[in-house]
Amino acid sequence: MNIKELYKIYQQHPCITTDSRNCPEGSIFLALKGEKFDGNEFAMKALGEGCSYAIISKDSDVAKSSAAAANTQLITVDDTLQTFKDLAREHRRQFRIPVIAITGTNGKTTTKELVATVLQQKYSVLFTQGNFNNDVGVPKTLMRLNAEHDIAVIEMGASHPGDIKTLAETAEPTCGLITNVGRAHLQGFGSFKNVVKTKGELYDYLSRRGESLVFINVDNERLMNILPDNVWVAPYSTDAENVEGCTVGEVVACNPYLKFRWRESDTNLAEKAKQEVAQDATQTSHDATQPIWYEVQTQLIGAYNIDNMLAAIAVGLNFGVEPSDINRALEAYKPTNNRSQLTVTEKNHLVVDAYNANPSSMRAALENFQLMEGKPKMAIIGMMGELGKSSQKEHQKIIDLIGTLDIDEVWLVGSEFKQIDSPYRKFDNVEQVKEAIKDEQPQGRYILIKGSNSTKLFLLPELL
Repeated sequence: MNIKELYKIYQQHPCITTDSRNCPEGSIFLALKGEKFDGNEFAMKALGEGCSYAIISKDSDVAKSSAAAANTQLITVDDTLQTFKDLAREHRRQFRIPVIAITGTNGKTTTKELVATVLQQKYSVLFTQGNFNNDVGVPKTLMRLNAEHDIAVIEMGASHPGDIKTLAETAEPTCGLITNVGRAHLQGFGSFKNVVKTKGELYDYLSRRGESLVFINVDNERLMNILPDNVWVAPYSTDAENVEGCTVGEVVACNPYLKFRWRESDTNLAEKAKQEVAQDATQTSHDATQPIWYEVQTQLIGAYNIDNMLAAIAVGLNFGVEPSDINRALEAYKPTNNRSQLTVTEKNHLVVDAYNANPSSMRAALENFQLMEGKPKMAIIGMMGELGKSSQKEHQKIIDLIGTLDIDEVWLVGSEFKQIDSPYRKFDNVEQVKEAIKDEQPQGRYILIKGSNSTKLFLLPELL
């Protein structure tokens, strides 16, 4: 059965489930296989629970069974995950709408949410929920597309070379945005060079597609070095005011929430001036060619978030969202999932950024924490995962950085820190930290909580 034939079946049963515990009547069960599970084993159960069809691997035991040959509800394929991607791509092709792909080492989830928030001021937007940004999450997101959507914002994550290439070929984006490139997932990538190459696979796809638009931070030399020549560019910057068509911004304050100001590009202003003159010059109360600086008070911690904000602004302007609506959206946005959150408890002020960590995001969080007002300061720092052979070196760099900062007390959590000499207190795991908190009851402090999700530091805020 080819993918177009399979898509016709999907159109008659427009609901795909990968969980045999959730089988809506008339849906299609897709049997995915992982390191610790095999969905093929639950195909018959899914059919019994209400699914009309089950897509299974032809090499699975159920496909080879005598019962399978006579069961027209079982659809066998070479690779169920690839079939899911192909089906999602076929579904995406039914909609002639802009699709914006967002990837990057740091900030891609926050940027995705900011972009979606801004675009929602004018459009019906499909966007990635949570961190559904891998080879299963992206197809799941695409399958949610429907006729009501005007635009889609798809987050793409990567931990191995080729990951972004595969996701781009699945989602077929018309626009792309790489937030930055840093030293993360080095164990899977093998080298930092491969990290850059993999993130750049988004640019490669857009270049091959033609007539594509790239939103880019022109301050980022690494991104500029891999930018293709044959794409349209919507630049943003905190420095390069002389770049044609560039949206420019600068930090106003960060105590503790980011406040910044921004202005439209000269190109946008000139076009607006023409429109005003064409409509009615007598009604123009200002010189439309002169830049207007807009000031925005956000609810995000960290001056580094200005790049994410400017990215969302550049996207919004490109799709015709009015500056006043952009500002309203950015000011209303509240971070979730332990990302750049400030929590004031009865005991302490907590800066919680415990969803994930890599060398560049860790450095940014610590340096921003240094700039925040409030004393005494305490940092609970979890180890950074998936750094491979570079792990000890990168953790040593973080300890060296902490030594240059004015932080009164530092707790280090995880095995990677145990091997490094330092004057700071060390814990094997989060359970030991929880016991120390219960015993010592820290109060009246400003506390940064930052670490990879695997260290489970997200369990600490309720104790502090």
